[in-house]
Amino acid sequence: MTKKYHVIYDGNCNLCVTFTQLLENFDKGNLFNYIPMQNIEILQQLNVTSLDCELGMILIDSENLNQRWQGSFAAEKIIELLPNGQFFINAYRAIPSLKWLGDKSYLQIRDNRYQWFGSRENTYYSTYDFSCKNNHH
Repeated sequence: MTKKYHVIYDGNCNLCVTFTQLLENFDKGNLFNYIPMQNIEILQQLNVTSLDCELGMILIDSENLNQRWQGSFAAEKIIELLPNGQFFINAYRAIPSLKWLGDKSYLQIRDNRYQWFGSRENTYYSTYDFSCKNNHH
C-alpha cells in the first residue's frame, strides 16, 4: 500500500480549493487525502490547532504524525512527491533566490488570500477526504 499524506487546506479559500481540486484530479487519492482547516474534529485527532492552521497549509505523513511540513515547505513537498516532481523541486531549489522568492510570495498569498481570491460560501470537502479507514491510529 502506498504511503498516504494528509493535506490540510483552507476549505473556504478559493485559491486553496482550486489547488486542492487540481491535486485531486492529478493524484486521484493515491498519495493524498484532504482535510479542510474547518474540520476541527479531525484536526484535533491529528493534534493540529487553529494556530497551526493560521501559518498556512499543512502536509502530514499518515504513518508518522509528527512528520509535518507547513506553508511553502508543504507545497514543495507535495510537488516533490508527485511523479517527476523531484526534478522540478531540484531545479526550483537550484535557482538562486527563487526559493526565497517563493517562500515570501507564499506568505503574501496566505495573508491576503481572501482579499485577492475571495472566499467560498460553503466549505469545500474533498471526495478523497480523511476517514477512519485511512487512519492507522
